[in-house]
Amino acid sequence: MTTSSTIPSTVDDGLESVTGSAHSRPGGKIGNVRWGICGLLFFATTLNYMDRQVLALIKPTLQDPVHGIGLTEVQFAAIVSTFSAAYALGLLLFGRFVDKVGTRIGYAVAIAVWTTASLSHAFLSEPASAHALHTVAVFLASLLRHIPGLASAHWVGSLGVLSGAVLGFGIARFFLGLGEAGNMPAAIKAVAEWFPNKERSMATGIFNSGTNIGPTIAPFVVGFLLYRFGWRYTFFGTAVFAMLWLVLWLKLYRTPAQHSRISAAERDYINSDPVQSNAKISWAQILPHRQTWAFIAGKVITDPIWWFYLYWLPGFLNARFGLTITRMGLPLLVIYNVCTIGSIFGGWLPTRFMAMGWSLNRARKTSMLIYALAIVPSVLVGRAHTLWQAVGLISLATAAHQAWSANLFTLPSDMFPKRAVASVVGIGACCGSISMMFFGLVIGLLLQVTHGNYVPVFLLAGSAYLIAIGVIHLLAPRLTVAQIAETQPIFSKA
Repeated sequence: MTTSSTIPSTVDDGLESVTGSAHSRPGGKIGNVRWGICGLLFFATTLNYMDRQVLALIKPTLQDPVHGIGLTEVQFAAIVSTFSAAYALGLLLFGRFVDKVGTRIGYAVAIAVWTTASLSHAFLSEPASAHALHTVAVFLASLLRHIPGLASAHWVGSLGVLSGAVLGFGIARFFLGLGEAGNMPAAIKAVAEWFPNKERSMATGIFNSGTNIGPTIAPFVVGFLLYRFGWRYTFFGTAVFAMLWLVLWLKLYRTPAQHSRISAAERDYINSDPVQSNAKISWAQILPHRQTWAFIAGKVITDPIWWFYLYWLPGFLNARFGLTITRMGLPLLVIYNVCTIGSIFGGWLPTRFMAMGWSLNRARKTSMLIYALAIVPSVLVGRAHTLWQAVGLISLATAAHQAWSANLFTLPSDMFPKRAVASVVGIGACCGSISMMFFGLVIGLLLQVTHGNYVPVFLLAGSAYLIAIGVIHLLAPRLTVAQIAETQPIFSKA
């Protein structure tokens, strides 16, 4: 089989094959239905990151007490924390849920939950809803004051005067976090169902590039809706796209064994890996394996770095180079677009190594080591003399992170049977989100102690990936598939 028969020229080719406009061609080609599925995963991930960006983009409008909801900085931070906590919980729950009900239904439920939550931002901030929620908050505060030790608690007093609209946003954001958390476990499981081992990192890299495309598109879509129709309609815009995706997903997605448009040659190619059991797997059967902890370690050590760039990069550009929000557009556009290239390249490289005859273990870890080394120069960002020196180093680091992430997310499908993949991804990503919450506190403390000096933070960010690949190799030196049995030892061989 030649490389050209297994790697798509474009995602559009794959989308055509899903709808039936393309089919297996003569000359040994096997068809591209699987790449159409990958295209659907890419669009869902793009929408996922567009949805989560809306609140940050309309924050100045929401802070206006007349045209917004009078949102304060403390309230904004609390709402973001609510989203993060729900996201961590959702990763854990949806990983198990998707394994239990299947990818098609599990993914549909996830996007239905987050779309409903996105729409509810507008409705829960309407005067009638806000008044009702405020009444509930006052009632709860009055009850809590009768509990010994809580009568003088500051947060109880704050609850009693909390705006109903702000409370509504907190509720909506919680359910948005729960729903959006289902995207990654479901997408990874879909890749495990539709791609052989040799192509999974490439497929993951393609759909994971949506995490960069989403934040790039969001300002334009949200900005248009905000200034043309008002801030409430910004939530409707992304919801419309999500509902369209949901219709396509339910219409088009089936497993390879059930899909009516796939060729026999492509189905055989997808199923070329060893046959696996479909029996359900519990967390108790997953957690004892070193393979599970290798993935968890990778997420715990490196996830916070990506979120550091998402949340603190604008502050760094302002503090170090004096950029205002109106002047950050071009640097951020460069960084996010380079990230997209890194995500796709990151999935391609191990595929290329395996085509050269390398083992999966050697190809995957060599690629991840290359990406970890490419991130090391970011330790110099804090001392960069010019804006574009910093942008160049950050672009390299974030692109290498996305390349790393494409392979890290592929590890569960490398080391576990398909029936366990979503659960492993959910557990690891949940731990990564919890780590991210604590690392944020560390960043704040470092910046406070050093009076805004980002050098120590970038030293941590630049060295984390080398530590992570070392830990992964120690825990899973051969990337062998975990042997799931009814009773597991404390640590099985990896």
